[in-house]
Amino acid sequence: MSTLAAPLAKLDLSPTRVYANLAPARLIEMALARGEGVLASNGGFVALTGDRTGRSPKDKYLEDTAAISSKIGWGGFNSPITPDKFDIALNIAVDHLNSRKDLFTFEGFVGADPKNRLCARVVTEQAWHSLFIRTLFIPQGSKAAGPNAQWKHEGGWTILNAGKRRLTTEEQAQLGVKSPVIIVQSLTRKLVVIIGTEYAGEMKKSLFYAMNFDMPEVGVFPMHCSANVDKKDPTNVALFFGLSGTGKTTLSADPNRALIGDDEHGWSDHGVFNFEGGCYAKCIKLSRETEPQIFDAIKFGSVLENLEIDPVSRVPNFDSQKYTENTRATYPLDYIPDAVIPSVGAHPKNVIFLTADAFGVMPPVSKLTREQAMYYFINGYTSKLAGTELGVTEPQPNFSTCFGAPFMPRPAKVYAEMLADKVAKHNADVWLLNTGWTGGPYGTGTRFSLKYTRAFVSAILNGTLRNAKFSPDPIFGLPLPDQVAGVPSEVLNPRNTWKDGNAYDAKAKELAQRFRDNDKKFDMPQPVRSAGPKG
Repeated sequence: MSTLAAPLAKLDLSPTRVYANLAPARLIEMALARGEGVLASNGGFVALTGDRTGRSPKDKYLEDTAAISSKIGWGGFNSPITPDKFDIALNIAVDHLNSRKDLFTFEGFVGADPKNRLCARVVTEQAWHSLFIRTLFIPQGSKAAGPNAQWKHEGGWTILNAGKRRLTTEEQAQLGVKSPVIIVQSLTRKLVVIIGTEYAGEMKKSLFYAMNFDMPEVGVFPMHCSANVDKKDPTNVALFFGLSGTGKTTLSADPNRALIGDDEHGWSDHGVFNFEGGCYAKCIKLSRETEPQIFDAIKFGSVLENLEIDPVSRVPNFDSQKYTENTRATYPLDYIPDAVIPSVGAHPKNVIFLTADAFGVMPPVSKLTREQAMYYFINGYTSKLAGTELGVTEPQPNFSTCFGAPFMPRPAKVYAEMLADKVAKHNADVWLLNTGWTGGPYGTGTRFSLKYTRAFVSAILNGTLRNAKFSPDPIFGLPLPDQVAGVPSEVLNPRNTWKDGNAYDAKAKELAQRFRDNDKKFDMPQPVRSAGPKG
């Protein structure tokens, strides 16, 4: 086994105490023997993550060094930590991991494109965490890695997961934090330290954060999106941008299309490629009837987080929110029939922004001009859905820059300009699709039916919606189609779905003002700013 760089030299990864790159069956066997979880009747390994059942963005910090400081969009989710405090957290994690009887390591790849990928080593104290990361990223020697893939740690990333070790009050004072949980990341050292949270999604998103910093340096646009392709037309690639719970995984798992990936991708000069080798799906209210591909992908080798199961039959209760609404399932990409492996595709023809509008006033579907695409991408309007972050218990209207603010280290304009350049160069159509509420806000209206949402997506991808007649919404200025196959015409204009038109106007103008308040934070060209709401 190769040794880690000097700052981590005291971490004991000797072969006698480290289980390296174990196969899924062996990891499951060890996790069961260690009491880390149980097997569900469908074969999925079920683990609980304690009080942290979602990401903890307020507990994440980025090491501020001269090498990267000017490249970071500080503020918001990018909170600085000094190198000396980073070292304090690092030493706590190393000491804790050294105190364990044994450890697990995964050594693999982030990025399906061999020309644009990172090597990563993930060190965990729990077997199921190693299974999780193996499920989601690209193991050495796998078909997803491609032929002759060479892994090397030099220049690669390291994650140290000491999730079972919480900070003491004294340590919190030393670090200047007020929580027993801390996640620190260094873009200079290429190192992530996780302390105090067993929520495995922190590992996944830390590697996404790394790609979002590294990829623009080589001209690759990193994206918080899913991607799929028509099974009969490899040039018909589609991207689905959106925050957790807005439909990226659900809408990209289409029996008529091949899945490239469900969450994180890059767009290079050659096309799109998946950063991952697996999927991380929300599974609240999951059923075979509504999402058959995802339902059937949960089997032996998959991981279920915070899901209640019957103590006798071990049948999962996908409707249960006993631990959280943010119940999750991971599974390798090849558990989805006809998935594209290695996960690469052509340049997309359609780019779809998914917004879960909790106000219930956004149009269900709109075709965006170039300026509107930049405006709505920069603002990234959606709703945080229950359970995806600590403290979120019901949908909350939210502006998340580039539809992924917690994962974007660079200033928003870097990513927005890359989007505009890629869309223009490859003549892609951009759409805004509301997967949120209709007929009223959250609590009064209802969420758009998946049947209608899939009808909108089908019309986009088969090209029929591109040629529809559009008229501008008077408040948002977004083009509304006159008809969409399989969708009642009254649904297409959100005002028509409200019992009280005046109430709709008031709520729509309130959201329009929120857009205007939010866009003041950004340096936009005037044509882009003018493409925002009119009301």
